[in-house]
Amino acid sequence: MRARTSGILAGLGLIGSVMAAPALLAQPAAAGPAERPNFVLVLVDDAAFMDFGIYGGEARTPVIDRLARRGMIFSNYHSSPLCAPSRAMLLTGLDNHRTGLATIPEVLPPEHRGQPGYGMSLEPGVVTVADRLQAAGYRTYMTGKWHLGHGEGDLPDAHGFDHSFVLDASGADNWEEKPYMPFYRTADWFEDGRRAHLPDEFYSSEFLVDRMIDYIEADAGSADPFFAYLAFQAIHIPIQAPAEFTGNYHETYSQGWEALRQARARRAVELGLVSATTSIMPLPERMRAWSDLSEADQALYARSMAVNAGMLEAMDHHLGRLVEHLETTGQFDNTVFIVTSDNGPEPSHPVGEPGFGTWMNLHGYSRELENLGETGSYAFIGPEWAMAAAAPFNLFKFYASEGGLRVPFLITGPGIARGQHSQAAGYVTDVTPTILDLAGLSEMTGDVTGRSLRAVISGEADTAYTPDDAVGFEVSGNSALFRGEYKLVRTMPPWGDGNWQLFNLAVDPGETFDLAPGQPALAAAMLEDYTAYAEANGVLDLPEGYDVHDQISINATMRQLEFYRWQLVLITLLILGLGGFGLSRAIRFWRRR
Repeated sequence: MRARTSGILAGLGLIGSVMAAPALLAQPAAAGPAERPNFVLVLVDDAAFMDFGIYGGEARTPVIDRLARRGMIFSNYHSSPLCAPSRAMLLTGLDNHRTGLATIPEVLPPEHRGQPGYGMSLEPGVVTVADRLQAAGYRTYMTGKWHLGHGEGDLPDAHGFDHSFVLDASGADNWEEKPYMPFYRTADWFEDGRRAHLPDEFYSSEFLVDRMIDYIEADAGSADPFFAYLAFQAIHIPIQAPAEFTGNYHETYSQGWEALRQARARRAVELGLVSATTSIMPLPERMRAWSDLSEADQALYARSMAVNAGMLEAMDHHLGRLVEHLETTGQFDNTVFIVTSDNGPEPSHPVGEPGFGTWMNLHGYSRELENLGETGSYAFIGPEWAMAAAAPFNLFKFYASEGGLRVPFLITGPGIARGQHSQAAGYVTDVTPTILDLAGLSEMTGDVTGRSLRAVISGEADTAYTPDDAVGFEVSGNSALFRGEYKLVRTMPPWGDGNWQLFNLAVDPGETFDLAPGQPALAAAMLEDYTAYAEANGVLDLPEGYDVHDQISINATMRQLEFYRWQLVLITLLILGLGGFGLSRAIRFWRRR
């Protein structure tokens, strides 16, 4: 399979990464929408706002850039700050608390377990976009990361997908069938709801595209349109990519994270993605300065970011094979493509966690510079690179700051204006109603909380939201309320203080100047809106003293104890037995004296 990892895109005539302003994307208007279009929904994992080439990123993403040029990109689209909640919102059009995925199992406090909205899987009665399309005669397929329930009966086959090959966990190795963190004992893959195993020759992005092409091709004789949900593991940790892609970036990040943050912030303004008034927050004091690292550490962290870019390029390359297949079979022109990310960049620094090094060794992982990204390696970018990647915004994944919420979003296909850049507000819950509207099934959107963006993407309207519309988000205490240009946000420790702040995103998307002290009435009114949102959606307060890092460690430890309880029982009995034997021998010895 890996033999196909070079040379394919050249034959596609795809346009390379672009550094021109989105305003320069303009092309002739698209033709009217075809009847019953196909849909390809591409979800990238942990991609920052500017990671794609069309958004000014360093990675080469010619396939995504080409799709963007023939459609519309958004620069004011927001997702949830965490993976499972965002995926639930994406596929249902509902707030995450209404789906059962209020947060992720790794950070769930025991007080919230089993509570409504906190079951950690799609709850009974929750309907996905695949359910709705399948009922309307669409063929429905999924490959990739599911993360909306675990095990048989709680997988895509039970939620509207005809065929699926999925990982049920938050992540896994990209080269082998093995877990990526102590919270999991194994990497569990399923095909059509039944436990499945990976081939010997496996790379995640390549395999997921292969399977998707297989599913589409198997039904090639059908007159029914299809919905294909392709949820890549790229660029979730462990970051891994073939050397042929990583090698393109060995010198790209050698100047460090401060330099990258400044460069991305400048490009965002130059490309018209944010206002010219945009400022950026300095790196928090608890983050390391690049100049304080040793040469060896600088080399390792620069290479980690190179792998990150390589993994994006590899993903884009394999997406190109799906595009090529649809072009060859005459299905491309009647296919709507949506490409986005589940949340902002991943800040985790797992090797700093107690016992993680031992766990890595037991599972055959290493961080050797020369092999970084390849089989058996474990790469991550950490909080400093994540902060830089999120520029010009603040913070990253898990937090409700713009760095965690604002992500790339592009849509292209029949009925969608070509070569356009929209600054209209868009939210992850809008994707399902938009798809249904484009499919001519707007009558099926009555119960969703999102809104169709069809009028925006067709060029008929500038926005789907009014300045008075309030839209809320919450994951594990990290909360936001959007209303027009304003955003009320609460950032929990360790990267925030848990207090509410108010920002005008039109002039200050970097969230550098808190308006709450000077506009207390507006802040109070928006807090009332947030309170109403939280009550309506069943948001639970965090337990007193909750700490997310402590909870991750506790939950991972409890899972390990669950995995190995019988081994621990046997070891305990052995120790007690040996202790008892030793004690009896000691007693007999002293009696003989």
